[in-house]
Amino acid sequence: MVSGSDDIAEDGMKADSQAVRLIEAILFSATEPLREAELGRRLPDPAQLDQALTLLRGLYANRGVELYKAGDAWAFRTAPDLSEALKVERSTTRKLSRAAVETLAVIAYHQPVTRAEMEEIRGVGQSRGTLDVLLEAGWIKPGRRRQTPGRPVTWITTRAFLDHFGLENVKDLPGISDLKASGLLDKRPAIEAFHGVVSEEAEETERASEESED
Repeated sequence: MVSGSDDIAEDGMKADSQAVRLIEAILFSATEPLREAELGRRLPDPAQLDQALTLLRGLYANRGVELYKAGDAWAFRTAPDLSEALKVERSTTRKLSRAAVETLAVIAYHQPVTRAEMEEIRGVGQSRGTLDVLLEAGWIKPGRRRQTPGRPVTWITTRAFLDHFGLENVKDLPGISDLKASGLLDKRPAIEAFHGVVSEEAEETERASEESED
């Protein structure tokens, strides 16, 4: 239990109650998910961050609002099972085109992927305007340049993409096995199909991108 300046104890872990309250207040007032590095900088003792998050997540388990993790960022979100009751119908001023949806799916499942690889996978030319729409939405961003002739830019998804679709990381994308089994998704990453680059490049690109944002 949280009481004054007493320690919070649960399953043998301890964190100062003030640290838990501070993290709770910061996340409630934030307009977007906050990375762990940012949360740690706001604590008097950054070493308490992991314990504080664990305790806070436990306190909000099975509540109307839950502590949610997207990548290495945290935010409070409405419990998924309550989403239908809170759904509000509203008109949208802009809808993603079929090309944009296909392009986003290709990037999500094959990242990091170049424009040429997108065209090969989709079987049509890739419009620059389609990428601009996804960039404007904040769902994709440039990754590392491929170490091949011309050094083409690769594209990867963002934390905003994970947050919007309720994913903790890209490994949680639904239906990958089903898509592979049906032949709608290449059994190998697009990178391997074209250049023989190992799949670990995706994780390396994501780590490098996150470091550049610090």
